[in-house]
Amino acid sequence: MAFFELREYRTKPGMRDRWVTFMEEVIIPFQASKGMVITGSFTGQEEDDLYVWVRRFNSEEERAEQYKAVYEDEHWKTVIGPQIPEMMERTRMVVRRIEPSAHSMLR
Repeated sequence: MAFFELREYRTKPGMRDRWVTFMEEVIIPFQASKGMVITGSFTGQEEDDLYVWVRRFNSEEERAEQYKAVYEDEHWKTVIGPQIPEMMERTRMVVRRIEPSAHSMLR
């Protein structure tokens, strides 16, 4: 059964708009080009540092393959990855693995 990663990030003060642009123009297209399925991208209405996104995987094996394809890629390591710490509070990142309930529309 498919499962999802719900990834909750906190941006550094005043960096959320820049982070969202970076996610939507750089990170999401790059990850999608490597096979990742991104099902949603969200900002908090009441928290000006909150960014949440969701990725879908069909199996643990697929997740492992896609992680390797993304995070071991030289472009990620040398161009994309080094830009992240200036915008995001990595110590506050929360990643949850979730699966759709029996009547979920995402099943």
